[in-house]
Amino acid sequence: VINAEKSEFNEDQAACCRISIRRRELGLEEDEEWLILCSTQFLTGYYWALFDGHGGPEAAIIASNYLHYCIKQKLEEVAGGITEACPPMHLSRRCVCNSDPQFVEEKHIHAEDLVVGALENAFQECDEVIGQEMEATKQTGGCTALAALYFQGKLYVANAGDSRAILVLKDNVVPMSCEFTPETERQRIQHLAFLFPKLLDGEFTRFEFPRRLKGDDLGQKVLYRDYFMEGWGYKTVEKADLKYPLVHGHGKQARLLGTLAVSRGLGDHQLKVIDTNIEVKPFLSCIPKVNVFDFALHDIKEDDVLIMATDGLWDVLCNTEVAQMVRSFLAENRTDPHRFSELAKCLVCRARGQRRGHQWMLDDSHEASYDDISVFVIPLHNRDED
Repeated sequence: VINAEKSEFNEDQAACCRISIRRRELGLEEDEEWLILCSTQFLTGYYWALFDGHGGPEAAIIASNYLHYCIKQKLEEVAGGITEACPPMHLSRRCVCNSDPQFVEEKHIHAEDLVVGALENAFQECDEVIGQEMEATKQTGGCTALAALYFQGKLYVANAGDSRAILVLKDNVVPMSCEFTPETERQRIQHLAFLFPKLLDGEFTRFEFPRRLKGDDLGQKVLYRDYFMEGWGYKTVEKADLKYPLVHGHGKQARLLGTLAVSRGLGDHQLKVIDTNIEVKPFLSCIPKVNVFDFALHDIKEDDVLIMATDGLWDVLCNTEVAQMVRSFLAENRTDPHRFSELAKCLVCRARGQRRGHQWMLDDSHEASYDDISVFVIPLHNRDED
């Protein structure tokens, strides 16, 4: 369900498809027609993704059309290693050192690590393509990206941004992603500014203070944090500390360089801090965090589902509230063949504070969401069926 609200053009985009990964021996080009007939030469995965655009829908549209292709390409590059529990040191299986298997084992490298690496590389390549396309068409903007891949009995969820995915199981809720905001990534951002201070062009201070410092704070010892600090300390305020903070604001109001509400995403290659030549992109990472769920280790029930949604849903509903709604709705609508898509619609309506049939409204303790909202409800119990 994609529900546009705040923007004239829907900045949320979504994609889902089956991905067929070709297995082939290095250096051999088999007959294409034979490969199509011989399905054992393909590994099959299933893909879902949500993209939340900002500064326009263009980056989200490009990502929705291209990220799955990048993932397919990157998985094919490592297909020879994915099919083995212990990936070979050389993809060609050439033996340079007899102890190679031992070295791979000592590094705890498994097939799922190759899938994770393929997803990370795919996000990076997609980001480069978006940059090239946007530059060629003289457009600006970016998007967050949340992708799920079911592959070889495991679910991989890759997130770059503030969308979220959770598994709602019978007995518990399993978070499958974490939001990347200027606050959650404060230390990474500050460290980059420490290593490359010229990126700030003398306009910002990398230090974090509880509030924006004023002239009267000069010479006083005030609370602060640097990139290497989880805790707080005191420092004597210098003139440079009065500059605009690298991460400004709190909660949903926090902004990276006073510009972006997210710290990871695709695109935004041309984005600069207003009235400066400072580029935001060096601080905006396109690399996702990938979490893995192994179905072989869990007893999946009929109503167990994966919920993927953009931040418009999570701004007003927490994991527990969504899980309660999911379990209640599915239990009451067991005979409805469209119950999963209906559930997605009801989640959107709940976040909007609207009533849909006999379904829920937000109570007085919640504020309605007026952001674009996109939701996937993906049943897990029939995952081995086409």
